[in-house]
Amino acid sequence: MVAMLTSLLLIISFLVLTFLLFRQIYISIKEKFIDKQRLIVIAILTLTLVIPVFFPAGLINFEKFESESILIAQREGAANYLTTLKLKKNKKFNERTVCFGITEITGTYKLIGDTIFFDYDSPSRQQNKYYKFAIIKNVDSNNKKYKGDLVRFEDNSDTTGIALWIIKNELKKW
Repeated sequence: MVAMLTSLLLIISFLVLTFLLFRQIYISIKEKFIDKQRLIVIAILTLTLVIPVFFPAGLINFEKFESESILIAQREGAANYLTTLKLKKNKKFNERTVCFGITEITGTYKLIGDTIFFDYDSPSRQQNKYYKFAIIKNVDSNNKKYKGDLVRFEDNSDTTGIALWIIKNELKKW
Protein backbone atom coordinates (compact mmCIF):
# COMPACT_ATOMS: atom_id res chain seq x y z
CA MET A 1 0.00 0.00 0.00
CA VAL A 2 2.80 2.42 0.92
CA ALA A 3 4.70 1.53 -2.26
CA MET A 4 1.63 2.24 -4.36
CA LEU A 5 1.07 5.63 -2.70
CA THR A 6 4.74 6.51 -3.11
CA SER A 7 4.63 5.57 -6.79
CA LEU A 8 1.51 7.67 -7.30
CA LEU A 9 3.15 10.63 -5.56
CA LEU A 10 6.28 10.27 -7.73
CA ILE A 11 4.22 10.11 -10.93
CA ILE A 12 2.27 13.21 -9.94
CA SER A 13 5.53 15.02 -9.06
CA PHE A 14 7.02 14.06 -12.43
CA LEU A 15 3.95 15.36 -14.28
CA VAL A 16 3.92 18.63 -12.30
CA LEU A 17 7.63 19.19 -13.00
CA THR A 18 7.04 18.46 -16.69
CA PHE A 19 4.21 21.01 -16.79
CA LEU A 20 6.42 23.59 -15.03
CA LEU A 21 9.23 22.94 -17.50
CA PHE A 22 6.97 23.54 -20.50
CA ARG A 23 5.56 26.64 -18.83
CA GLN A 24 9.08 28.01 -18.26
CA ILE A 25 10.03 27.26 -21.88
CA TYR A 26 6.89 29.03 -23.13
CA ILE A 27 7.59 32.11 -21.00
CA SER A 28 11.25 32.08 -22.07
CA ILE A 29 10.24 31.98 -25.74
CA LYS A 30 7.91 34.95 -25.20
CA GLU A 31 10.82 36.84 -23.51
CA LYS A 32 13.13 35.80 -26.39
CA PHE A 33 15.50 33.91 -24.00
CA ILE A 34 16.67 37.12 -22.25
CA ASP A 35 16.21 36.09 -18.57
CA LYS A 36 19.30 34.09 -17.55
CA GLN A 37 17.76 32.87 -14.29
CA ARG A 38 14.84 31.38 -16.23
CA LEU A 39 17.30 29.58 -18.52
CA ILE A 40 19.06 28.13 -15.46
CA VAL A 41 15.70 26.94 -14.09
CA ILE A 42 14.92 25.33 -17.47
CA ALA A 43 18.30 23.55 -17.47
CA ILE A 44 17.83 22.27 -13.90
CA LEU A 45 14.26 21.09 -14.57
CA THR A 46 15.38 19.37 -17.78
CA LEU A 47 18.17 17.51 -15.95
CA THR A 48 15.78 16.61 -13.13
CA LEU A 49 13.35 15.04 -15.60
CA VAL A 50 15.84 13.46 -18.01
CA ILE A 51 18.05 11.64 -15.47
CA PRO A 52 15.30 9.31 -14.11
CA VAL A 53 14.15 8.51 -17.66
CA PHE A 54 17.59 7.50 -18.95
CA PHE A 55 19.01 6.17 -15.66
CA PRO A 56 16.08 4.57 -13.76
CA ALA A 57 18.46 2.56 -11.55
CA GLY A 58 20.49 5.66 -10.68
CA LEU A 59 23.61 7.34 -12.02
CA ILE A 60 26.04 5.25 -9.95
CA ASN A 61 26.17 1.47 -10.26
CA PHE A 62 27.19 0.59 -6.70
CA GLU A 63 27.59 -3.08 -7.65
CA LYS A 64 30.89 -2.13 -9.32
CA PHE A 65 32.30 -1.38 -5.87
CA GLU A 66 31.28 -4.77 -4.46
CA SER A 67 33.16 -8.02 -4.69
CA GLU A 68 32.76 -10.07 -7.87
CA SER A 69 29.77 -12.45 -8.02
CA ILE A 70 30.87 -16.08 -8.30
CA LEU A 71 27.39 -17.59 -8.30
CA ILE A 72 24.19 -15.98 -9.56
CA ALA A 73 20.85 -17.76 -9.32
CA GLN A 74 17.41 -16.40 -10.04
CA ARG A 75 13.78 -17.34 -10.46
CA GLU A 76 10.94 -15.49 -12.10
CA GLY A 77 7.46 -16.12 -10.81
CA ALA A 78 3.99 -14.85 -11.55
CA ALA A 79 3.58 -11.15 -12.42
CA ASN A 80 7.33 -10.86 -13.14
CA TYR A 81 8.15 -11.56 -9.48
CA LEU A 82 11.94 -11.96 -9.60
CA THR A 83 14.32 -13.28 -6.96
CA THR A 84 18.07 -13.01 -7.58
CA LEU A 85 20.71 -14.46 -5.26
CA LYS A 86 24.36 -13.48 -5.71
CA LEU A 87 27.23 -15.11 -3.86
CA LYS A 88 30.34 -12.93 -3.77
CA LYS A 89 34.05 -13.81 -3.64
CA ASN A 90 34.36 -12.27 -0.17
CA LYS A 91 31.92 -14.84 1.30
CA LYS A 92 28.97 -12.40 1.34
CA PHE A 93 25.64 -12.82 -0.38
CA ASN A 94 22.90 -10.53 -1.57
CA GLU A 95 19.33 -11.66 -2.21
CA ARG A 96 17.11 -9.21 -4.06
CA THR A 97 13.39 -9.80 -4.54
CA VAL A 98 11.36 -7.56 -6.81
CA CYS A 99 7.63 -7.96 -6.35
CA PHE A 100 5.52 -4.81 -6.00
CA GLY A 101 8.56 -3.35 -4.26
CA ILE A 102 12.18 -4.30 -3.69
CA THR A 103 13.46 -6.35 -0.77
CA GLU A 104 17.19 -6.85 -0.26
CA ILE A 105 18.68 -9.28 2.21
CA THR A 106 22.40 -9.54 2.87
CA GLY A 107 24.65 -11.76 4.90
CA THR A 108 27.52 -14.19 4.74
CA TYR A 109 27.69 -17.77 3.52
CA LYS A 110 29.77 -20.85 4.11
CA LEU A 111 30.30 -23.47 1.40
CA ILE A 112 30.71 -27.11 2.44
CA GLY A 113 30.73 -29.49 -0.51
CA ASP A 114 27.61 -28.79 -2.56
CA THR A 115 25.79 -27.13 0.35
CA ILE A 116 25.73 -23.42 1.07
CA PHE A 117 24.87 -22.28 4.62
CA PHE A 118 23.49 -18.75 5.05
CA ASP A 119 24.03 -16.37 7.96
CA TYR A 120 21.86 -13.25 7.64
CA ASP A 121 23.15 -9.81 8.70
CA SER A 122 19.87 -8.57 10.14
CA PRO A 123 16.36 -9.77 9.42
CA SER A 124 14.42 -7.63 7.00
CA ARG A 125 11.08 -6.26 8.11
CA GLN A 126 9.58 -7.13 4.73
CA GLN A 127 10.79 -10.70 4.40
CA ASN A 128 9.24 -13.51 6.42
CA LYS A 129 11.07 -16.54 4.97
CA TYR A 130 14.75 -17.10 5.62
CA TYR A 131 16.60 -20.01 4.11
CA LYS A 132 19.18 -21.69 6.33
CA PHE A 133 20.92 -23.57 3.54
CA ALA A 134 20.86 -24.41 -0.16
CA ILE A 135 22.04 -27.35 -2.23
CA ILE A 136 23.58 -27.03 -5.68
CA LYS A 137 22.12 -29.54 -8.13
CA ASN A 138 23.58 -29.87 -11.60
CA VAL A 139 21.10 -30.46 -14.37
CA ASP A 140 21.31 -31.19 -18.09
CA SER A 141 24.79 -30.11 -19.18
CA ASN A 142 23.50 -29.36 -22.72
CA ASN A 143 21.45 -26.44 -21.41
CA LYS A 144 23.63 -23.37 -22.03
CA LYS A 145 21.32 -20.91 -20.28
CA TYR A 146 21.02 -22.62 -16.90
CA LYS A 147 23.93 -24.32 -15.18
CA GLY A 148 21.90 -26.11 -12.55
CA ASP A 149 19.51 -25.50 -9.69
CA LEU A 150 20.11 -23.92 -6.31
CA VAL A 151 17.50 -25.48 -4.03
CA ARG A 152 16.99 -23.44 -0.85
CA PHE A 153 15.60 -24.89 2.38
CA GLU A 154 14.16 -23.08 5.41
CA ASP A 155 15.44 -25.70 7.87
CA ASN A 156 16.29 -29.40 8.18
CA SER A 157 12.60 -30.40 8.25
CA ASP A 158 11.91 -28.68 4.89
CA THR A 159 11.78 -31.51 2.34
CA THR A 160 10.79 -29.75 -0.88
CA GLY A 161 12.77 -26.49 -0.91
CA ILE A 162 12.51 -23.64 -3.39
CA ALA A 163 14.71 -23.82 -6.49
CA LEU A 164 16.49 -20.96 -8.20
CA TRP A 165 18.07 -21.37 -11.63
CA ILE A 166 21.83 -20.95 -11.64
CA ILE A 167 22.89 -18.63 -14.46
CA LYS A 168 26.53 -18.20 -13.38
CA ASN A 169 28.58 -20.67 -11.40
CA GLU A 170 32.28 -20.11 -10.78
CA LEU A 171 32.39 -21.69 -7.30
CA LYS A 172 34.77 -24.42 -8.44
CA LYS A 173 37.44 -21.80 -9.14
CA TRP A 174 37.36 -20.65 -5.51
